[in-house]
Amino acid sequence: MGLGRSAMDLTRVWGQAMADPLYELLAPYLDQLHSSRPTTASIDATTSRYLNRLSTLSLSSLTSQEPQSLAQASHSTLLSIQSLSSRSNAAVITSSEHFSSLQDTLPLLAEETKRLQDAIPKLDESAAAFSTTYSRSSENEVLDRRKRALLMERNADRLADILDLPTLLSSAISSSAASGAPTSTNYATALDLYSHIKRLHLLYSDSPLINSVYAQTESAMQYLTSHLISSLRASNIKLAAGMRTVGWLRRVAPELDAIGHRTENGEGLLGYLFLVCRLSTLIATLSALEPLRRLADQETETRLRKAPNSTEGTAANGNAWHGGQQTERYLKKYIEIFREQSFSIISMYRSIFPSAADEPMADEVQLPFKSLGLKSISAGSENASSPDGSETIPSALSSFPSHLTDLLLDILRQYLPNVLDKTSRESLLTQILYCAGSLGRLGGDFSLMLAMLDTEVGDGRDDSDDDEGDANHWVEVMKKHRELAGRLEALATNAATGKGTDQGVSLRTKS
Repeated sequence: MGLGRSAMDLTRVWGQAMADPLYELLAPYLDQLHSSRPTTASIDATTSRYLNRLSTLSLSSLTSQEPQSLAQASHSTLLSIQSLSSRSNAAVITSSEHFSSLQDTLPLLAEETKRLQDAIPKLDESAAAFSTTYSRSSENEVLDRRKRALLMERNADRLADILDLPTLLSSAISSSAASGAPTSTNYATALDLYSHIKRLHLLYSDSPLINSVYAQTESAMQYLTSHLISSLRASNIKLAAGMRTVGWLRRVAPELDAIGHRTENGEGLLGYLFLVCRLSTLIATLSALEPLRRLADQETETRLRKAPNSTEGTAANGNAWHGGQQTERYLKKYIEIFREQSFSIISMYRSIFPSAADEPMADEVQLPFKSLGLKSISAGSENASSPDGSETIPSALSSFPSHLTDLLLDILRQYLPNVLDKTSRESLLTQILYCAGSLGRLGGDFSLMLAMLDTEVGDGRDDSDDDEGDANHWVEVMKKHRELAGRLEALATNAATGKGTDQGVSLRTKS
């Protein structure tokens, strides 16, 4: 191995030694145009290999074959150069143009590089200032505004849901109001929405958005409260509907049931509100009798015109008053409506507010009943107080029966003198006694006050010799009423026990 390598080295050295004298020998004959051709000391490897090859050829090869070989090699090289020129023409031209512009581009590049180098310190200072200014650890108005914007973007759906709450609440209330049924589940939905909004308002009381939503909600709840109060004024309201409506009002308007507004029986102001609504309905129902009342007013004017000098409405001899039929019709209708509605109002009130059943009347209201020996709700202390020591207002029911009685007695004082017929007058008084008994079942009997009323208005008859009959008129009416009431009670007792059917028929015939 080592001997072979040594032989190769000796051959290369011998060939190089042979090439140099040959090159020196041929140098004068080389093309004089190539004056920059390297000297012997700088012969490249290709030239050296070719000269070494020439030294190995014979003279005949040099004269015959070598020129042809060189001509073929030159032609092949020429074709390769032409093909390369054809393929790389555009690239060569472009490279030439770019190369020609390098003398202008390089100075510009150097100038811009110098400018960039000078600007790097300023850029570093600006970056450091930006990092310090907009650091998360420091407070910045722009960053705060951007954080709020990002927070709003992340919670856009929640904000949209909050903004939709007043609309949902109004829709639930409107649908409930349109259906007119307090039992609608939409009321419960509305109250749940209202509770949710109130909770949001307590948690985020400083938020303008929450405050705006809460204000819209309060307006909707005021409309709901108004609708519930209006439903208490319905003419055909039943006990179940009334209880439900009061229950909804306790939840919708708890301020009406607040401790600071408690009455003696603890019902709050809802009791007053209920009685005021029902009284308004009663007055509206009685106002439907206005055509009959106008006819009764005409009879009153006629009676007074026939007896101008009589303060009691009686007429002088020869000019007697014989009317009163329209007044009787009006009073019968009035008393019937009054009896039904007043009993319904008070009984419904005591069912909705059970604690009002034992509620004492105020002293100033009870005194007129005491003076006449009437049945009334038991008296209570004048200055009642709540368990926490604060004074409470009296129950609404303590004075309401008295107010109802005043309404009826005012009508009777005005129109009863028009009815002079004894039978018609007794029929009216009996109807009034039934009305008083109906209220008496609820603690508001005013039957004995009718004796005072009969004394005030008189019976209007023009028979001056019948004073004793006038004095016994009220007594006779009371006796008949009690006798008829006793018979009806006996009939009811027999009907309940299933006995005395024939006796009940005979009693009904006698009555």
